[in-house]
Amino acid sequence: MISVFGSANMDLVAYTATAPRRGETVTGRAFATIPGGKGANQAIAAARAGAEVAFIGAVGDDAFGPVMRETLASAGVDVTRLRVVPGSSGIAHIVVDDAGGNSIIVVPGANGTLTGPTDDDLAVIDRSDALLLQLELPMEAVVAAATRARVPVVLTPAPAQEMPRELLGAVGLIVPNEHEAAAITGLADPEESLKALLDLVPEAVITLGAEGSLYGSRSGARLRVPALPVTAVDTTAAGDTFAGALAVGRAEGMPAERALRFATAAAALSVQREGASTSMPTRAEVDAALESAVNP
Repeated sequence: MISVFGSANMDLVAYTATAPRRGETVTGRAFATIPGGKGANQAIAAARAGAEVAFIGAVGDDAFGPVMRETLASAGVDVTRLRVVPGSSGIAHIVVDDAGGNSIIVVPGANGTLTGPTDDDLAVIDRSDALLLQLELPMEAVVAAATRARVPVVLTPAPAQEMPRELLGAVGLIVPNEHEAAAITGLADPEESLKALLDLVPEAVITLGAEGSLYGSRSGARLRVPALPVTAVDTTAAGDTFAGALAVGRAEGMPAERALRFATAAAALSVQREGASTSMPTRAEVDAALESAVNP
């Protein structure tokens, strides 16, 4: 089982040919309201990739809360530890352009009320094979979960921000994209960033978009896995899909390269569809994409 302690947001998504610059108004071609949030996204990605998943987080007592709960549950995620708090659920305002790029403003809402896992939350976490964390919850909550968990911790350091050593010391695997890696290490070159990350954590994967991903460990292992050649429609949930699928691969005991290729295939499928939680592939789809890549 995989536990996710993280954010649940309602994504308010506007699709447009070109994202507006400051002070500019543009006309969009479509709008959608889609359940998301980095925590919920990773939970759904892991569940669809074949894992038993428990989600720990909070939604508001507004109209969005029940929708997000049902979205998680319908994907097969255990929402027993998803609490309801007074006020607004988390919101993400997302602009997606026709090249598949996006810009996002997150308003934490109910996510901001979390200060750490309860004893009941920890009982669930400690029955898991791994705990997935992100940085859309208050930092004190993320640190508390990482340091109190007795299982391997996988951290997606997004949105990028300064992290205490206490948190990094509890992380087994960190999965930033190249921009987040550069923000953490101060190094623009991904190869150099990877080396610096391994001074902080035992294992690291840097996702590079269309260039694939880099993996390294303190044991000296190094891997570069190429991306699958696809045309991106919406990259909003690519990183969360990758992280969720990677956690599944590792929990199943896949060798590092196989787990990375599994995660890469899942992410490639997700960027060909619009939305966050709506874009994530099933296990059958990921396995088929891997088979097609090996035997085109």
